[in-house]
Amino acid sequence: MKRTAIAIAASAAWALGFSFSAQAQVSGDTIKIGFITDLSGTYSDVDGNGGAEAIKMAIADMGGAINGKKIEFLLVDHQNKADIAASKAREWFDQQGVDMLIGGTNSGTNLAMAKIASEKKKLFIAIGAGSARLTNEECTPFTVHYAYDTIALARGTGSTIVKQGGKSWYFLSADYAFGQSLERDTAEVVKANGGTVMGTSKHPLAASDFSSFLLQAQASKAQILGLANAGGDTINAIKAANEFGVTKTMKLAGLLMFINDVHSLGLKMTQGMYLTDGWYWDQNDESRAWSKRYFAKMKKEPSMLQAADYSATMTYLNAVKTLGTDDSEKVLAYMKKTKINDMFTKNGEIRPDGRMVHDMYLMQVKTPAESKYPWDYYKVIATIPGAQAYATKAETKCALWK
Repeated sequence: MKRTAIAIAASAAWALGFSFSAQAQVSGDTIKIGFITDLSGTYSDVDGNGGAEAIKMAIADMGGAINGKKIEFLLVDHQNKADIAASKAREWFDQQGVDMLIGGTNSGTNLAMAKIASEKKKLFIAIGAGSARLTNEECTPFTVHYAYDTIALARGTGSTIVKQGGKSWYFLSADYAFGQSLERDTAEVVKANGGTVMGTSKHPLAASDFSSFLLQAQASKAQILGLANAGGDTINAIKAANEFGVTKTMKLAGLLMFINDVHSLGLKMTQGMYLTDGWYWDQNDESRAWSKRYFAKMKKEPSMLQAADYSATMTYLNAVKTLGTDDSEKVLAYMKKTKINDMFTKNGEIRPDGRMVHDMYLMQVKTPAESKYPWDYYKVIATIPGAQAYATKAETKCALWK
């Protein structure tokens, strides 16, 4: 009897010690998620406050805490400036105890944040950035690139348009990391499929006047005007192209179009355009159910990025819950060996280079007559398997995946 009592006491002490140890692995006694994105500029509609709301939805769905440890959320506007993003990331890691950082839109800011996160050995999930450099020549052991990249966009939209006869291209590109990557990756696909590049014009981020760029594009006599930009820049470029009559002699290829852009421009101006996307709110029952909840809060349908913000946050929090720790190396190792199955993707997986591989979709914008209800904008033309959409191991420049 005495021995049994001692054994029970020892067992209880061990269990108590183990429980305390597991809980103590949550640094600072709080799970802190930081989100640095464009809240006020050209990309704010496709991510911005909508992305922040999606992350808060994920935190709420976890009950706001894991094993009694509160989940905190920090948010800041990087103003599309890499130095602001980098300094805020450093401050959050050093002074605020941020455990996981989510990068919103703008590749330049994400590349800067990825370097800081790697230096601090903290998990960084890039959502809104497109540059494939994040998991290619500038990959790090702590970066996950989640929603899409420029290679997938090029292989979807660029490849399809060339195969349909759009052989000669002129690029109008945002003059920073994202635009440069998207132009380069699409140009490679165009040439590989027998097409030619007639020229390119580079415009500053949040450009106010596209007239001179469009006149140069027209003068090239190219069939296709490839828009290697996004958000407000894409919207304004399409409006200007219609205004200056460019669309009478050239077809527009929106290489990164979001549903928000189509909504802003209207179906009359965008009908028939091809685009590549990683997610669509009206794709299936799961996407519609989640989007209904999002719409109730934001009064508009979510973009791919906003859906990915939610998915990435839930993927991270579920890993923390399973492991009982927010240690970045342990959490990331778990995430890399665990399939992602949720309303954003099925059988998604994170490769050694940090690329989250999932299917992409070639979409075509519906005509006004084809659209039957609000935000009914896309028809899926083809599914591009993840293994085909992204860079292969043979193509990678990432030392982590050699």
